[in-house]
Amino acid sequence: MQYFIGIDSSTTATKALLIDEQGDVVAVAATEYPYDTPRPLWSEQDPEFWWTGTVESIRKVLADSGVSPDDVHGIGLTGQMHGLVLLDEQGKVLRPAILWNDQRTGAQCDEIRRRLGKQALINITGNDALTGFTAPKILWVQDNEPEVWAQARHILLPKDYVRYRLTGAYAIDKADGAGTILFDLKTRDWSPEVLAALNIPADYLPPTHEGPAITGYLSHTAATATGLRVGTPVMAGGGDQAAGAVGVGAVTPGIVSLALGTSGVVFATTGGPFVEPEGRLHAFCHAVPGRWHFMGVMLSAAGSLRWYRDTVAPGVSFDDLLAPRQRAGRAVRGLVFLPYLTGERTPHPDPLARRLVGLTVRHGLPHMTRRCWRAFRLGCEIALN
Repeated sequence: MQYFIGIDSSTTATKALLIDEQGDVVAVAATEYPYDTPRPLWSEQDPEFWWTGTVESIRKVLADSGVSPDDVHGIGLTGQMHGLVLLDEQGKVLRPAILWNDQRTGAQCDEIRRRLGKQALINITGNDALTGFTAPKILWVQDNEPEVWAQARHILLPKDYVRYRLTGAYAIDKADGAGTILFDLKTRDWSPEVLAALNIPADYLPPTHEGPAITGYLSHTAATATGLRVGTPVMAGGGDQAAGAVGVGAVTPGIVSLALGTSGVVFATTGGPFVEPEGRLHAFCHAVPGRWHFMGVMLSAAGSLRWYRDTVAPGVSFDDLLAPRQRAGRAVRGLVFLPYLTGERTPHPDPLARRLVGLTVRHGLPHMTRRCWRAFRLGCEIALN
């Protein structure tokens, strides 16, 4: 029997999934970790968390399943999109990764539009410049941390840092590459025009690959750390949303997926590099060769409910927290909560969006819970429509 391991380096945990050659799940493991918000609008994470989580989760699925490392024939990678990882010439991390939900780059988004023109930017990349994307983060480092940028020689996304630690190779899949807005959507590769306009050397960026391609092989160092076999192939994979769409079968036009995690995402496969003229939807390459997709994103979906629970009722289970909300009744009127805890993307891209109004002494935990739950559901309905 042949087995395969999938690694997902998300915002809050790295998961390992061990499956057999029929696609049946054999074992699952997750290693949790935090992310930092050192200043308003900022969201950062130490890339070492992803590597430590990868090692621990792989070792756990091997131990739990009893599968021999010699029977693992491939590793697939996915993870949080749009993050910025900067390495120096020796492959050393230069600063904490700036994550997908970081909102500090409003001025840099304006500068990208100024240099390229908004319509040209959308026509080339399929997207407007939004604060969550990778390109504005690069400009922010250029503007605010020139000493870091002067040392930078490699630009990676989160899962591709894990790839580098596994194989020693610099590589990225085309789906995640498109999410940087440094891509030419039609050619499915880095855009010379965008790179020139943003003063980003092309050799700082890794070679791009279609999702099923082999991008490297497990090194001796990584094999020792994980317990896997030296030379195990590591595939290109895809950003979390593209990989998730493959998993649920959203690989042909007309099939739509809805994913609810920290963020909420509606994903629709397309047969060509189509764009929404105003950039209100994201247009990226799919992890499936020859496919593209549209994507709408709500930045704080289930994450808003987790924030609410951890803030006002720490230690309470979600079931216990949500149970009293039906008792709130009419008294909840006048209280409004919209889950714009880290700004918003679709349909109104606004990094400063916030909304909690109408809170009075009449309101207690059941009322706030009902409004938080309603806001979460409403956001899903808005995204689907």
